[in-house]
Formats: sequence, C-alpha cells, structure tokens
Amino acid sequence: MISLYRPGSSPLHRLPAGVKLAGLVVLSLTISIGARTPLLAGGAIVLVFGAFALGGFGPVTWLKQLWLTRWLVVFVVVMQLIFLTPADAIVNTTRIIAVVLLASLLTLTTRTADLLDALQVALTPLRRVGVDPWRVGFTLTLAISLVPVVADFATRIRDAQRARGVRLGPRAVVPLLVMSLRHADDVGDALTARGLA
Repeated sequence: MISLYRPGSSPLHRLPAGVKLAGLVVLSLTISIGARTPLLAGGAIVLVFGAFALGGFGPVTWLKQLWLTRWLVVFVVVMQLIFLTPADAIVNTTRIIAVVLLASLLTLTTRTADLLDALQVALTPLRRVGVDPWRVGFTLTLAISLVPVVADFATRIRDAQRARGVRLGPRAVVPLLVMSLRHADDVGDALTARGLA
C-alpha cells in the first residue's frame, strides 16, 4: 500500500488518527466557509504552515507539498478566471490549496492503516442506512494500493518509448489505460475467487 507517512514524535504524530481526521474536517470547513477575503485566505495558508511546523516539518517539506499542487493551482485558477474576478479566483484557489496541504499533512503524520481504521469507526453509525464501514474502508485501501501500480505502468510505458526512440505524447494514455483495465480485471477476478466481490 502506498504511504506518505513519515515517522516522527511531534504532537501531530502522537494524536490519534480519529482526532486528526476530525480536525481536518473542521479546519477544512472553517477555511472553506470563513476565508472569503485575501487577508483571511492568506491567514489560512499561514495557519497551514504553522501546522506543518507543529508536525515537525520545515519549509523544505511544505514547499515540496506546495510544488506538488502546481497543476491543481493552474487548473483551478484558469477555470475560476472564466467566471470570477482575478481577486476572487486567487482567494478561492488559496482556500483550496490550504485544504489540500492540510490533507497532505494528515497523510504525512498518520499511517494509512490508522486512517482507514478511524474512517471505519466514523462510518459505523451509518450501518443503519445500509453503509458497510468495512467495505468502504476496503474500497479505499484498494484504491490507495493501486496508485503505485498505475504509476509503475506509466514508468514502464515511458521507458519503452525511450528505448524505441518514439514519443507518443498524449497517445501514451492508450497503453496506460489498457494496462490499467487489464490489471483491474485481474484484481476483480482475485476478489471474486476469494468471495469478496
């Protein structure tokens, strides 16, 4: 399973996964609803960087996490500039990036298995309306575990292109899609054989 977790002894590392998950929800809602001005949106980013410091991570880590969101920033800004003023587009994008960085901090300070266990516990009351917490947790575990598999497929396709001296560009999506679907069939067959599907 993919894990971004980095061991540590900071206060955030020591907090239970359920508390951190609840904190993420509360902070995300607060930022989404409350940070409506440039000053408040900037304050949200400062709050996030403070949370990274509380987790024992310095500027290098949060800058790296910020760099990983660069395409999201470009996409969100371009989409919002179609409908909003530049100032509103920047404020909204800043709020979104703050929430994404909080989520990345959660994954950096919490083991994936602990997060999934906390999610299953949180979903237990929904059994009354037909939600199976184990199936939800298992589905998320399966989805997370497939991320590095697809990334490996992309690496193999890129290496094969380089070896042949071919540059397919966007057409490289086709073999990636074929390999991913074939793998999904294999996983489905394995789950069926074990009585899980």
